[in-house]
Amino acid sequence: MMRVPDMPETNGLRGELRRDEPMVRHTLWRVGGPADRWYRPADTEDLARFLARLPADEPLFWLGLGSNLLVRDGGLRGTVLTPGRGMDQLQFLEGNRVRAGAGIGVPRLARLCADRGLCGLEFLVGIPGTLGGALAMNAGAFGDEIWSRVESVLCMDRRGGLHRYDRGAFTAGYRHVQGPREGGFVEAVLRLEPGDPEAARQRMQALLQRRNRTQPVGVPTCGSVFRNPEGDHAGRLIEAAGLKGLAIGGAQVSQRHANFIVNTGGARAADMEALMEEVRRRVRAHHGVDLQPEVCILGEPAEVCVP
Repeated sequence: MMRVPDMPETNGLRGELRRDEPMVRHTLWRVGGPADRWYRPADTEDLARFLARLPADEPLFWLGLGSNLLVRDGGLRGTVLTPGRGMDQLQFLEGNRVRAGAGIGVPRLARLCADRGLCGLEFLVGIPGTLGGALAMNAGAFGDEIWSRVESVLCMDRRGGLHRYDRGAFTAGYRHVQGPREGGFVEAVLRLEPGDPEAARQRMQALLQRRNRTQPVGVPTCGSVFRNPEGDHAGRLIEAAGLKGLAIGGAQVSQRHANFIVNTGGARAADMEALMEEVRRRVRAHHGVDLQPEVCILGEPAEVCVP
């Protein structure tokens, strides 16, 4: 059995530290092996103290709600960071701006801003994730993206140092962001637009109804699995290849939306990854298009015991 590295000294830390933490508890697909360490800091200051004590060569994984993420069955060698309640703050600023912590859920962020008559984030209401994850992936829906609203971000490097960057330091594209950040996002200042709260709430309700009509609900899913090719939609390509309902183990291509893979019960990460590869193979054979995963795949495969 692989030895789990010793934990850093916990004296003075206020967060929650676990060892051999099953990632099945922290991914929306409800699959994944254990992480060597899992830490939920009490707040940004606590996070900085924790990072300052980690060995310089310790692998580090920043995690939000675990959407758009597949952790392999062998788990993660290193430390996983999940933002705690002290990192979900929201402050309303002058000039139609808000300062939000990386741990706030983006549906909640959208609703709280709408209630104050600050509009432009309604598209986030159906996205299962935190602001930190949304910034890292440039989350978007219905023609809008989170980085279109960013004024500045605050990042923390792996030694606990803080760095603030203006929006111009980053290049944001379809589900990716490039820039000078080190470590992870801990907060962002967003510039919004004044508007009518009731109209914003009605728009969010309409978007949620649209999602519920077209996407699987009530089952574990990580969100969209593949990026949309330029000028087309991954879901359309998968459905046209006749792959709705295709299953490997407990993983199945959704009957409602072909760009979603659901855990029908008892799925392993290996099932998810194998089904993703089979979908890619068949779409490539049928359409000549090589679908690229939107899902981030981390960790090690489970060891196979051969009698």
